[in-house]
Amino acid sequence: MTSLDFALIGNSHVGALVSATGDIVWACLPRFDGDAVFCALLCEPTGSDQDFGFLSVTLAGLDRVEQEYLVNTPVLVTRLFDASGGAVEVVDFAPRFRHFGRLFCPMTLVRTVRRLSGSPLVRVRIRPATDFGRCRPAATHGSNHIRYLGDELVFRVTTDCSITAILEEIPFVLRDSFSLVLGTDETLQDSVFDVARRFFENTVEYWHDWVRDLSIPYEWQAAVIRAAITLKLNAFDDTGAVIAAMTTSIPEATGTARTWDYRYCWLRDAYFVVNALNRLNATRTMERYLDYIINVAARAGGHLQPLYGVSGQTETAEREIPWLPGYRGMGPVRVGNGAYRQVQNDVYGSAILAVTHVFFDRRLPHAGSEGLFHQLETLGTHAAAVYAEPDAGPWELRGAVRVHTFSSVMCWVACDRLAKIAARLGLADRAWHWRAQADPMHHTICARAWSGERRSFVSTFGGDALDASLLLLAELGFVRVDDPRFAATVAAVERDLRRGDLVYRYRETDDFGVPRNAFVVCTFWYIEALVVLGRREEARALFETMLARRNRHGLLSEHIDPSTGELWGNFPQTYSMVGLINVATRLSIPWEQGF
Repeated sequence: MTSLDFALIGNSHVGALVSATGDIVWACLPRFDGDAVFCALLCEPTGSDQDFGFLSVTLAGLDRVEQEYLVNTPVLVTRLFDASGGAVEVVDFAPRFRHFGRLFCPMTLVRTVRRLSGSPLVRVRIRPATDFGRCRPAATHGSNHIRYLGDELVFRVTTDCSITAILEEIPFVLRDSFSLVLGTDETLQDSVFDVARRFFENTVEYWHDWVRDLSIPYEWQAAVIRAAITLKLNAFDDTGAVIAAMTTSIPEATGTARTWDYRYCWLRDAYFVVNALNRLNATRTMERYLDYIINVAARAGGHLQPLYGVSGQTETAEREIPWLPGYRGMGPVRVGNGAYRQVQNDVYGSAILAVTHVFFDRRLPHAGSEGLFHQLETLGTHAAAVYAEPDAGPWELRGAVRVHTFSSVMCWVACDRLAKIAARLGLADRAWHWRAQADPMHHTICARAWSGERRSFVSTFGGDALDASLLLLAELGFVRVDDPRFAATVAAVERDLRRGDLVYRYRETDDFGVPRNAFVVCTFWYIEALVVLGRREEARALFETMLARRNRHGLLSEHIDPSTGELWGNFPQTYSMVGLINVATRLSIPWEQGF
């Protein structure tokens, strides 16, 4: 069993992590990048009455637990059994459905607890936090609700359970069922029972319809569907942003200070996320994300940051939270991410590569226009100017800048795709202009990033080390699949970066030492490289191994410890789930061969 044995519930506005025993241990309100109202994930419980930052329903004499998602939904069912025949069922979800012709996905979590058998003795504890776990909020209550008065947010829990039993945390024998509706500080317009039931039924129906419209491969369907739902839950509906993960500060390995806040949108991920959404036929989510990228680019004036907030805000100032000890006591806990200040030149290619879809995908109702193309040209001009300049690179090194091959290749991608977009629009002069930019860049990169001694492309101009982003050279169209330099580079990555079944992002010493755990998506990139090189059986075997690395709910984090198989890093990691989707759709046999 992996240590990150959590399930994700959400509705593309809020999300929460539920532990293996049914505790809600992480949730930020009023949206993904909000205050950690439930923060026990980053604060090991002591078992005392001083613990807070969680919502739990505990069963006296707990003997065993069963937990699973309802099929094709993010609705989680946890069953608790005692040793005397008592059992309860806990259902957790965030409502999402169409209502009055509009999408309804409020800042709301719903928990329903139902007796299954016997005379179960349960205890309800609702102990939210404020200011990222600094203290507990004050509370007031009425006959059917409790209001929690945080520093910047007031929310309420409305229930048909005894308010006294909740406030005083008194155990009681559950005779039937009760519900908790945690949401905005507003009165429910119906009984708690009816609201919870209606929200549940409509939410399940919504997700069944959403999954029904997906385009999925013949093989590994359950894994792809779970990954697709997880990707959808990490997409912030209101703006279209897709965050890297729901969490902050889960360390990349035991005992490391690599603890970052991932509740933001990285432009580097854009191409891969859009590719996955396209392959899934999730065009509405793809359109919203493309709109987000286009709006960010329009406001940028030609200069792009590596990451932005979910509303497109440019500052994600980083600070440490000293009063939270961190995941399993491993701090520091950070809020915000200082990487927004870094120079990462690959972002220009990432943005243009993603937006290229609107010029070529005829399913999208709003086709790319000449005006949009000219906006993208400002990014291309910047890419052409900086392609051979040092930057922090794709791995966001904080203590050194070099000319990174991946960044240079992505700058070439920016100019190459602009040439193709211009040709698509019939702008022959602009197509010629951008081809005249791209071709010399390609020549320079090949000359300076190829190592004759290593017989491989290398991670920096004139260097001799490798990193896993070189596995993408064929995917990005920089080299042909049958170019012997690509096969040689994949072989070099195998020698230098593969450890067992996993691939590291790099093995050099960086600001924090040598990385100890493998970066999950790099192994998926390696599997895709094996597929295009015709090594399909190797790829299939390795993919099956990666599927076995998921937690029991089908979720992946950012890193894996190769010696233990333990998941580390922020969770669930969008990049990892996207990698799974892209490999499965590429590697699966066609539907017509499956019958």
